[in-house]
Amino acid sequence: MVMTIVQKLVAFSQAAYAGSATVVCALLFVPLFIAIREESTLWSRNKQPHINPPQVTIDKPAEIEPKDFKPEPEMAEEGSKSFLEHIQEARKRRLQILQALSTDMLILFLATFCGLGSSLTAVDNLGQIGESLGYPTKTIKSFVSLLSIWNYFGRIFSGFVSETLLAKYKFPRPLMMTIVLFLSCIGLLLIAFPFQGSVYVASVIIGFSFGAQLPLIFAIISELFGLKYYSTLFNCGQLASPLGSYILNVKVTGPLYDREALRELAKKGMTRSSVKELTCIVARTREFYKGDIYKKFRDEAEETEAEMALPISKE
Repeated sequence: MVMTIVQKLVAFSQAAYAGSATVVCALLFVPLFIAIREESTLWSRNKQPHINPPQVTIDKPAEIEPKDFKPEPEMAEEGSKSFLEHIQEARKRRLQILQALSTDMLILFLATFCGLGSSLTAVDNLGQIGESLGYPTKTIKSFVSLLSIWNYFGRIFSGFVSETLLAKYKFPRPLMMTIVLFLSCIGLLLIAFPFQGSVYVASVIIGFSFGAQLPLIFAIISELFGLKYYSTLFNCGQLASPLGSYILNVKVTGPLYDREALRELAKKGMTRSSVKELTCIVARTREFYKGDIYKKFRDEAEETEAEMALPISKE
């Protein structure tokens, strides 16, 4: 990301490109040194002599005669449980497919539909957005690069951060998903109400939130509905992504974009009608049809007859 921004500000020479590529390759090999260090530590630990643990003698305690145990009666009957208690007990079980297609799955499906659908719509039209706002081609390519880079950061961040918050503070993943969707709304608003350089910030925010949504969706489905039918339930939730992209991109954004383009053409006096092109052809060919349109065909026929009669007369 830093190299992408620096390349926009400074003209790189061939040596600069080679140096930057060398630095990036070196950074890619950093995890390899971590693995080597860990293996070296384990190897050194295994080389140390094993110390026999001290022997411990355990005296057998005297046996105690068991007393009669009477189970206590249940505090409440099954029918007296509240609706929320039934939901919590159902979540502890490994739900079947039809059982998992519940209100929770519907809410998660709608959130995925709106979140991933709107993000994919912005990603697909990012080039046209930059072009309509007057950015040069090189800058538009930078937008795409920033979005891809922060998409990766979003996937990594939402994975380990949500896991850390859940383990330490019992922070629910659906709340984390809500925060990510709110962040995505901010990025979309920066595109809807642009200012100087707002697309830079919007591409970073949209890329980060788009990448952060996917790991959270997978984790939420596995935690709420279990792992027994996870592959089927995962695909049911993942279906919201292409469906949202199609509806929001093709059925909503496309017609709005076409209507706005026609309005801009109308302001420039470049309106189009269903018979305008046909009227233009009529005006251009009017003089042609006033004359003898078959004259050239007769002339060609006479020339052909003359050419055929010339060899016969010579004989």
